[in-house]
Amino acid sequence: MASGRILTDRARLYRTLRSAHLERAHELPAAAILFRIKRYDFHEELATGLVLVQAHPVRAAWLLAHSTVTTLEIGEPLMLSSVWASTLAISALRLRALIGGSRASIVCYALENADPFQRQLAIRARLRRGLNGVAARFVWRQTDRIVFGTDAARVTYRTALPEPARDAVSVVIPALPATCTCSDDGDPEVNRVVFLGAFAQRKGLPSLLAAWPLVTKALPEARLTLIGKGALENQARQAVASDPTIELVIDPPRSEIHRQLRRASVLALPSQPTATWREQVGLPIVEGLAHDCSIVTTTETGLASWLEEHDHEVVAPGCTPQLLADAVVRALQAPRPAAEDLPAIDGRLAADAWLFVGA
Repeated sequence: MASGRILTDRARLYRTLRSAHLERAHELPAAAILFRIKRYDFHEELATGLVLVQAHPVRAAWLLAHSTVTTLEIGEPLMLSSVWASTLAISALRLRALIGGSRASIVCYALENADPFQRQLAIRARLRRGLNGVAARFVWRQTDRIVFGTDAARVTYRTALPEPARDAVSVVIPALPATCTCSDDGDPEVNRVVFLGAFAQRKGLPSLLAAWPLVTKALPEARLTLIGKGALENQARQAVASDPTIELVIDPPRSEIHRQLRRASVLALPSQPTATWREQVGLPIVEGLAHDCSIVTTTETGLASWLEEHDHEVVAPGCTPQLLADAVVRALQAPRPAAEDLPAIDGRLAADAWLFVGA
C-alpha cells in the first residue's frame, strides 16, 4: 500500500475499492489507484503488485497536484457520494496546469441509470443535493472522454446533465464480460441456482427466499446456493436451517466464488430499488454471464434489455413470489443462452483501452 508520491502517468480515483477492481487492475496497464474505503469484499492478497493509495479526498487531491499523472479516471458524475472527491481532484490537476504543469485528461466510465436529481427528498436533503448538482455539473464539464456501460446510462446522462464540454467524446461499450478463463472442473449442476452478493433487501435476497419454496414445488430437484454476507445473514441462516435444498457460503475467497459459479446453471439477482438506489448493472450478473449462467433478474439493471433479447429472465421489481419462481423455473428448464453472445474482450477492459488511448 503506497503512501507517498504518485509516480505513474495514469491514476484512478475510487470512493470504494473491491476485489473485482483489483482483479481487473492486474489485467490493465499500470495505474495508481487512489481510494477512500475498502469494500466488504476486498481481499488483501489481490492487492499484491498494485499501486494502491488509501487517502481522504483532500489528500488525494494534494497527491495528484504533485504527481506526473496525465490521465485520471474519476468516479462517474452522477455518483453523488464521490462527486466532491472528483471535484477536488480535477481542481488540483487544473491548478497544476495553471502553474506550469501538464494538462491532465479526465475520463470516466458511466453506469448510472437513475437520475438522482429527480428523487423526492426532504428540504435539507434537497439543499445538499443542489450543492452536489453544482459539483456534478462541474465534473461533467471537465470530463474529456466518457464510456457509457449501457444505453440506459447514456439516456440518463442526457436527461440529468447538460452537454459535456464541447470537445468531449463519448461512446457506448456494453458492460458485458468475456467468458471467464478460470479452470473448468466439470459440468454445471443443471438444477443449481446461485445468489451472489450482499445479503440485503435491495439485492433481492428476501424476494428470492420467498419464491424458493414455489421453485422446489415445481422442481423438487432444484438447489440454491447463497453466497456473500451482509445485514440479512441471519435470515439466510434461518432459510438454510429450515430448507435442506438451500446451502450457504459466507464471504468466500475469489477462487471459491469462481468454483460456485462454474457449478451453477442459473444466477438469480432480483434487485429491488430504494429511494436513493437503483441497480446499475450488477456485478454478480456480469460474473454469472462470464461463467455461462442463465440470469434471472429485474428490470432495474441497465443490462435488462440485452438480457431479454438474449433469452434470460427479467421480471418487474416487487413482483409476486410466484412470478419470480416461474422465472427461475423457466431458466432452469430452458436451454442455456449461447456463450457466443458475449464479446471476445471484456467490456470494462475495452472501455479502459478507449478511455486511456494515447495515455
